[in-house]
Amino acid sequence: MEPFTVGVSAEILVDLRDRLVRTRWPDQVDGAGWDYGTELSYLKELVEYWLTQFDWRKQERFINALPQFCAQVNGLNIHFVHVRGKGPQPFPLVITHGWPSSFFEMHKIIRPLADPASYGGDPADAFDVVVPSMPGFGFSERPAHRGLVKVDVFWRTLMTEVLGYRRFGAHGSDIGARVTSALGRFHPDVVSGIHIGSVDLDWPEPLPSVTQLSAAERDYLERVKGWEKTEGGYAAIQATRPQTLAYGLNDSPAGLAAWIVEKFRAWSDCGGDIESRFTKDELLTTVTIYWVTETINASIRRYFEKRHDPAANPLRLGERIETPTGIAMFPGEKDLVVPREWAERTYNICRWSDMPRGGHFAALEEPELLVKYFRAFFR
Repeated sequence: MEPFTVGVSAEILVDLRDRLVRTRWPDQVDGAGWDYGTELSYLKELVEYWLTQFDWRKQERFINALPQFCAQVNGLNIHFVHVRGKGPQPFPLVITHGWPSSFFEMHKIIRPLADPASYGGDPADAFDVVVPSMPGFGFSERPAHRGLVKVDVFWRTLMTEVLGYRRFGAHGSDIGARVTSALGRFHPDVVSGIHIGSVDLDWPEPLPSVTQLSAAERDYLERVKGWEKTEGGYAAIQATRPQTLAYGLNDSPAGLAAWIVEKFRAWSDCGGDIESRFTKDELLTTVTIYWVTETINASIRRYFEKRHDPAANPLRLGERIETPTGIAMFPGEKDLVVPREWAERTYNICRWSDMPRGGHFAALEEPELLVKYFRAFFR
């Protein structure tokens, strides 16, 4: 395990600026808004800010204020933040981001979790906080071979062998929720409890018959079908032809920003006003991490590997993840919000929270609420 500092070369930043200046903008029909995808005038505004006001070096300093490390884990170099808790007995907690996010999403919750007394909490609720970058995301190494990387296995090695924890808890959202579910399912000997903060829950396979479903469950499945028709195109492309998509996203920073920022708007509790939830600096720090590490292809390729995984081991109908589970549903997830009875088919739910506000990127949108519910569940 070695200390890690983010330090992007000047050449990469100069190239980024040159590409932004030379952006060849597409047309947009009169009256078009976000319903066609990322709205042209907003993206032009964001790119102008990227060029004239966004300060990556300032963001580097902010990120580097967190203790970061890299370690060889199961053959890949893994980047992670590790903040030791301040309290009588800090509880180890690994937090997994999703797509199109990064470890940076968690920056508002790391120190309150590690040092609750400094944020109005009880020192007894302190955590040792570990926030890794998933393989192929951000500053972690990109997998070079076919096949789905079992991130839960990586995190077990990281937490127990690299960091030396005997037992730990886990939280995740989006892809990170799936990783967290796998930690609870396959590693209960070292995982004490799991907390999920998004709608990305494991489903039973095959699904229950319609006659076995409640009205709320039937409504949920219909809502999911509707969402897939109107919002699921990105996932279909990433799960079928990620390499084709990657040429454009890896070559055009404006294109990369359009692909990522549209999801932050669509999946958050922003009511259509993306900057009511995220600052331009937060959005562009996320996009820039993907850009300077050239990890957009590896990140979207995970969708392909997941769909084509020959060792897929879905939960069978009637099988449950028995590790104690906390689940928080945020209203910004809209049509994908899961009814509790559906989740109880799969999870041993010890705490369920219908959150009053927030969306898919809860650690950025509602950090105080998320920290509060973390503490309550793991306490």
